[in-house]
Amino acid sequence: MAGGSGERFWPMSRVARPKQLLPLADPEITLLEQTVRRLSPSILPSDTYLATAPHLVQPSMGFLAGLPEANVWAEPHKRNTAGCLVWVAANLIAANPEARKQVSMAVIAADHRITPDEGFRATIDAALDVAEATGGIVTIGIKPDRPETGYGYIEVDSGAEPKGTERVRILPVRQFREKPDRATAEEFLASGNYLWNSGTFFWTLDTFLSELESAAPDLYGAVFQIADLLREDHADQAAECFAGLRSISIDYALMEKANKVFVAEAAFDWDDVGSWDALDRSLSADEGGNVIRGDILTVDSKNTIVVNENPSITTCVLGVEGLVVVVTEDAVLVCPKDQAQQVRSVVEAIKSSGKSKF
Repeated sequence: MAGGSGERFWPMSRVARPKQLLPLADPEITLLEQTVRRLSPSILPSDTYLATAPHLVQPSMGFLAGLPEANVWAEPHKRNTAGCLVWVAANLIAANPEARKQVSMAVIAADHRITPDEGFRATIDAALDVAEATGGIVTIGIKPDRPETGYGYIEVDSGAEPKGTERVRILPVRQFREKPDRATAEEFLASGNYLWNSGTFFWTLDTFLSELESAAPDLYGAVFQIADLLREDHADQAAECFAGLRSISIDYALMEKANKVFVAEAAFDWDDVGSWDALDRSLSADEGGNVIRGDILTVDSKNTIVVNENPSITTCVLGVEGLVVVVTEDAVLVCPKDQAQQVRSVVEAIKSSGKSKF
């Protein structure tokens, strides 16, 4: 899934170059490239499909040598992650009427930092095996190392007999929990029975459709209506049908209502690269704890993130602490690091002001 806008990474992330097309977890490679590369050899390029927005098809293809262009599916409208997966299922069935019986799916987001790749592949292999063997849905949970309030949580049934492998333990899910306040997050961390929800899913297409029919009959019906229209080359009508879908996340539409859900404890380190402060966890810092990229000069500054994408100027920071400073050719962002999650409000203010160039 690679159709997001990444507004919290403004001013580098823009409509035509959102965060998945930026090198945010590695200075040399985009998040999208990292995502596709780490799948191989567990999942080959020929079996990898990219769901994105129409205006991102060509920019994305520029980073994906080896991925067949026919495997890039443009969602005609933004309809959240449930809509994305309805569109994917419809395209799979349109291409192969027997897909429901034959296809297993790993649903991966294109904007996460994951290391090591081998541990990730071991986890997805185990998750797919359990999904196929049980007819259930498997997600990946991350063992929390801090009382994070920006993530959803998964409560595991720690008393159940684990599935999976010696390396990857997979347990039934008791319930999904929304992003908590600080006190609740500290309780989750202390209990040891909660994992961060990574938003990564595994199922057979038959299981996905069966669960969707029960949890969201309108979305289930749309899958087959769109598939029929695509098979008959009525692309405009398929897009019109898709436009009529409600916009809802797959978590709300399906996962919280599904009957048989398991969670695999990740055999890798993970970070949801969601806002500028994530660079503290992704990139190395200097002796003052500053993460710097580009032509930067820091003097008496500590624990600050400074990114300069404009090669024609030098960005200097003096006597500051705990800031995010981002410089591009046409914009500058300065904010406290602990307000990095609020950068989207700047984007909304820009939209309201009519400054369309941003």
